[in-house]
Amino acid sequence: MSRRFANELSDGESIDQVFIASQKQLRPNRQGNLYIQVRLSDRSGSITGMLWNANEKLNELFDNGDFVNVKGKAQFYNNAMQIIIQRIDRVEPESVDTGDFETLGRTDIESMLTQLGEHLRAIKNYHLRNLAECFLIDEEFMDQFQRAPAGIKNHHAYNGGLLQHTLSIIEMAQFVAPRYEKMDGDILVMGAFVHDIGKIQELSYERDLAYSDSGQLLGHLQLGNDILAKKIIEAEKLSGEPFPENLAVALKHIILSHHGRYEFGSPKLPMTIEAMAIHYIDTLDSQVNSALQIIAEDINSDSAWTTYQPTMDRKIFKP
Repeated sequence: MSRRFANELSDGESIDQVFIASQKQLRPNRQGNLYIQVRLSDRSGSITGMLWNANEKLNELFDNGDFVNVKGKAQFYNNAMQIIIQRIDRVEPESVDTGDFETLGRTDIESMLTQLGEHLRAIKNYHLRNLAECFLIDEEFMDQFQRAPAGIKNHHAYNGGLLQHTLSIIEMAQFVAPRYEKMDGDILVMGAFVHDIGKIQELSYERDLAYSDSGQLLGHLQLGNDILAKKIIEAEKLSGEPFPENLAVALKHIILSHHGRYEFGSPKLPMTIEAMAIHYIDTLDSQVNSALQIIAEDINSDSAWTTYQPTMDRKIFKP
């Protein structure tokens, strides 16, 4: 029997297949009886699993990041599909077809890394190009950058998502810059590259996707500025001359302001034309990616509209 992915399940369908477990919680209900709530994922998306009448022993059968075989039944509840779990068992990774759980394959990653290097090495400003090279030759940084997601739920929430999102922002920045006479295209491209670099430390992604301790305490804006500051020192050593203060401030401002509004977590509003552009380009890419994921996972298969999405305060029309 071929695999049924998370976004293909229908109400009442029997389930007997493997997922990746994450966000596992052992909770009491109103009567004090324990149940397990867990997120079950594959390459198509994720779905909530509920195991009633649970106990500590059942909770210890698997950990976040494990492959688990789930037996149960799909159920439409509260405008979303969930799985009522009858049995859940840990599965050895060697027995799993990992292609069922990879949104981006190795070939995709390698292609995007090549494109990223080409875009950054085409920067005309010597100091910015030199700074970019310090990132590109840092094997530890690049390994993290190509494996990290851009989020854990809302957009590009999969390994390689940060690289894919960043490359998209850079390509849009290259399209936008020539249309505005006063815009510095090199700052825009480099700002697109560094705007989310803090996510390599904000998020954990070795097994399941989650926030790290430093991510919870500091967030990727602060972490990104710290990474940039260290790389600027490396760039000065590589070039043998000081890195221009105006370029450093411009890039740091893009990182700190790219969420666009105080209520969205920006300690500063965008106050340069490059920072304004990065904010809107970033918002475009993240919102469209989120909408596409909602459409892909939507269980309203007989309708031209998705179910109501609280995070976007709307339904989405499916083309």
